[in-house]
Amino acid sequence: MFNLKELLLYIDPEVNFLHVAGRTILLGSLSIWGLRLIFASIDSNTAGSSLLHLINLPFHEAGHILFRIFGRFFSVLGGSFMQLLIPVICLGTFLIKTKDPFAASVALWWAGENFLDMAPYINDARALKLMLLGGVTGADVDDYHDWQYILRKLGLLSCDHALATAAHLFGSILMLTACFWGGYIIWLQFRYVRDQEG
Repeated sequence: MFNLKELLLYIDPEVNFLHVAGRTILLGSLSIWGLRLIFASIDSNTAGSSLLHLINLPFHEAGHILFRIFGRFFSVLGGSFMQLLIPVICLGTFLIKTKDPFAASVALWWAGENFLDMAPYINDARALKLMLLGGVTGADVDDYHDWQYILRKLGLLSCDHALATAAHLFGSILMLTACFWGGYIIWLQFRYVRDQEG
């Protein structure tokens, strides 16, 4: 029978203080980095200027190629969809295959960061000022800006700022949830190791 608590809070019996210490350092770093991204304005494009943007970008571009078979609209949307899908696949793999909920919490943090990474792109759908891959802006090349194309086709172009804010807020909630989840797992692991060695 499916046990959600076992899935989300599983403690590996092989865990030791070195695991707990390393995970504590990683979680602390992600928490600080996450807060910096969360409290940066969308216009600053802080997430888009970070190291993770360079990691997210190949998945985004691969999404355009993979979804091309479904037509132009889904090819364009596929970039952002794939960018969000990869961390979710990692999250599921860590929970189900490797039974590592702490790693899953890091994947959830990454999923949230991807929403923050997309928010400036969504926000730029009307302004078309953001420098895009290829060294051009959306204003320089017709239908080159993903979110201008997507929102125009959906009749939602005037909602670009509201949708960007919603993406930033949702991503922030995911990142904070991931940090609390990861912190709770570390606490459980610490108690387990202490009890085993005590």
